[in-house]
Amino acid sequence: MERTLHIQRWVFGLAGFFIIASLILGHYVDNRFAYFTLFVGANMFQFAFTQFCPLAVILKKLGVGADK
Repeated sequence: MERTLHIQRWVFGLAGFFIIASLILGHYVDNRFAYFTLFVGANMFQFAFTQFCPLAVILKKLGVGADK
């Protein structure tokens, strides 16, 4: 349970960072960065229904949340 919570915190933290970064880049660099915001939001939306998160799978493979 604790490992899942740890990975969830990473997922939400990174998703928030990606959204903020893409909005800033979209404002100052190119409007097409909004598509990245859309991609992150769509992944969060599909997770609500499927309980599958590609970022969580990647984080698990990298050892995030592994028991010490």
